Amino acid sequence: MKLILASASPRRRELLAQAGLKFTVSAANLNEDRLPDEAAAAYVQRLAEEKALAVWNVHKTEDAPDDPLIVLGADTCVVSDGHVLGKPTDTADARRMLELLSGRTHAVLTGLAAVSASKTARDVEITQVTFQQLTDRDIAQYITTGEPLDKAGAYAIQGFAARWIPRIEGCYFNVVGLPIARTIALLEEVQREPAAALP
Repeated sequence: MKLILASASPRRRELLAQAGLKFTVSAANLNEDRLPDEAAAAYVQRLAEEKALAVWNVHKTEDAPDDPLIVLGADTCVVSDGHVLGKPTDTADARRMLELLSGRTHAVLTGLAAVSASKTARDVEITQVTFQQLTDRDIAQYITTGEPLDKAGAYAIQGFAARWIPRIEGCYFNVVGLPIARTIALLEEVQREPAAALP
């Protein structure tokens, strides 16, 4: 397997390496805006697949059905009370997101897509995360760390925000940015030979 991660996220790189995989990185440069009325799960699934296919088309070997290349795409968003949250655009947007999460349980969705010469496998992992009530001072101090500004939902569970998260239901690594077990299963799925057609 020759694996390319179609993401510039340092967290995803760290998690893939933690899982023992060897890979290179080639980030896809796409418009990541959500379509009008697009559901959160459909949104992250679409972006993951678009990223993977864009990188696949750049790196694939032409006319090589046995090309060992696999490209992995992923995208994460946070959903709280019907609001779909990506990365904040600025500190005011980060504050808005953290106020939405304060004292509530929200969902973290990661769309995954693995593309090979023979098939594309896709899935969405969902984890429920509970936040304690945050004060204005909590939010202001957190924003000054800079940590919220490049994270979906404006927080990092593996960082300073861990102090406000008493409970999660589901895959922890999904909240960090990549559900490892599900990712490995998708990579194995696209490596399997397709079933032979019945005579």
